Amino acid sequence: MDWDNVAAEDVIEALREVEWSTPPRSFGEFFSRFAFPRSFSKWKSRLKCNLYYYRTNYFILVIFVLGLALITRPLAIVGAAFTALSIAFLNDSFAATFNEKFIRTIRLFSPHLAAKMRPPHMPVIRGRSAARKTVYVCGKPRWVFVVIFLTASLVMWFSSCGLLWVLYALLTSLTLVVVHASVRTPNLKARLNTFREEFRAVWRNYSEL
Repeated sequence: MDWDNVAAEDVIEALREVEWSTPPRSFGEFFSRFAFPRSFSKWKSRLKCNLYYYRTNYFILVIFVLGLALITRPLAIVGAAFTALSIAFLNDSFAATFNEKFIRTIRLFSPHLAAKMRPPHMPVIRGRSAARKTVYVCGKPRWVFVVIFLTASLVMWFSSCGLLWVLYALLTSLTLVVVHASVRTPNLKARLNTFREEFRAVWRNYSEL
């Protein structure tokens, strides 16, 4: 895949649509073969490639840095966990899996309540883009849960007096992600065989009737 022709918006959309349950890449692969890009265009292409390919590793890295920075602030750690959960809800596959498992658990205690938590019936319209589909969690649009968990995390950060420290830790983790994605040379074998098929699978939904 020619990442020069892939826009940043397409990468973000692919990260939202792709399956995130795949395990992270190995430690040895993640920390091997570093080199500076030869040009700005090469840097942009490498950045988009690595952000997609090592998405799970970067998510774990951000959570690890936040947890390490907030180890002496329990409330702030819980707030960081809520933030991670709200970010995870932005991914379609995570939101759908969480919704199904949660409703399945509720059904064991109250089938009537579980039935009410089912998403509303959406008629299939031929030619409609998959990007327009609304993802529901427990019968509500997922943005409701994203806002709830983000608000709860902000309250906990304020309560622990660690908001600035959280922002500093978050900035540090994001900086590490950008630096790694900028200098890690793309894995040629994986680029040809693995993530190309995953990326194409995302866009295959847009051509289905």
